[in-house]
Amino acid sequence: METPVAVLREHARPARPRTSGSRAAGGCSIRELPRSERPRERLKGLGPQALNAAELLAIVLGSGTGTSSAIAVAQAVLGRAEGSLRRLALLPVAALTGVPGVGPARAVAIHAALELGRRLADEGRDEGAPIRSPRDVYHAYVGRLQDLPVEEFHVAVLDAQHRLERDILVTRGILNSSLVHPREVFREAIAERAAAIVLVHNHPSGDPTPSPDDRAVTEQLVAAGRLLDIPVHDHVIVGRGRFVSFAEAGLL
Repeated sequence: METPVAVLREHARPARPRTSGSRAAGGCSIRELPRSERPRERLKGLGPQALNAAELLAIVLGSGTGTSSAIAVAQAVLGRAEGSLRRLALLPVAALTGVPGVGPARAVAIHAALELGRRLADEGRDEGAPIRSPRDVYHAYVGRLQDLPVEEFHVAVLDAQHRLERDILVTRGILNSSLVHPREVFREAIAERAAAIVLVHNHPSGDPTPSPDDRAVTEQLVAAGRLLDIPVHDHVIVGRGRFVSFAEAGLL
């Protein structure tokens, strides 16, 4: 008795591989993990501090791909930045979309999450506290300046109690005397009736050592401040994790 053709065909079919949604390469999907080990459940039960960077980033991503879990995709994203969140924040959206599983929407979500973290760090300082030292200036600006890929020149306008009344972005780009003109620096300081100002800018290289242009710009603005009776208390250069104060260094 011959085997029916339909039965032969059934036996000839290759077995289909089982898939489980967002499965990590060489591991299980997040849905297959015990609930106590899933990033969202861990955050709810233990708080965000208990999660590592990849787990937090996996929550931002929301899901993985057909072959990789959200955690695996998050690890690949961090790999693009050598595991550094600061370097990750500097990567353009296009660089993040080069990671499999990360499209424009997810890349934008990652940038948004990192920016929220930066702004939270900025709010850590009491806005009503007076600026008493170069370190106070550094802490007020380091979050927004230390990782920028270009130079930004800011003016911190202080009131009579040395509180930060207003921050003025004067220029973005290479710092020199043609770009940082006293007119631009002092126009709003005069309008705010500033008691004093502090000059602040960053060095994208991470090294806050003053350059010849830094010194020339500072001398020009200190002289203008004397004429306008708005003293320049300091010029603080923000580097990566450190700073230089012109006042402390005797350069004013």
